[in-house]
Amino acid sequence: MDDAEIEEVLAPVPPDVNRRREKRVRRDFWRTARRAAGRIPFMDEVVAAYYCAMDEKTPMRLRGILLAALAYFVVPLDFVPDFLVGLGFTDDVAVLTAALGAIRSHITPAHRAAARSFLQE
Repeated sequence: MDDAEIEEVLAPVPPDVNRRREKRVRRDFWRTARRAAGRIPFMDEVVAAYYCAMDEKTPMRLRGILLAALAYFVVPLDFVPDFLVGLGFTDDVAVLTAALGAIRSHITPAHRAAARSFLQE
């Protein structure tokens, strides 16, 4: 996945699209996170990003970036379908890495603590 494709996924969208993304992420994130846990080495950051995206104190622009990346993560059929063994999450990792790079300073200790709690279960 090249930079242009990543930028396209993370590009700003109208509020109604963000609402649809948030609904989908809330519905599908935990199932996908459990399935991907052993395949994504920075899963703690991905889960913390989920909590950051759901936090109403996070600025809307940053929530939009996170919702775009997380929505891409939970959709099973994307540039590289997630069910392909060994390759399935590679494009998701690229999108998540770009999003996390843009918002990392907004992930709070509370978001990280919630992520640790989930991952310890």
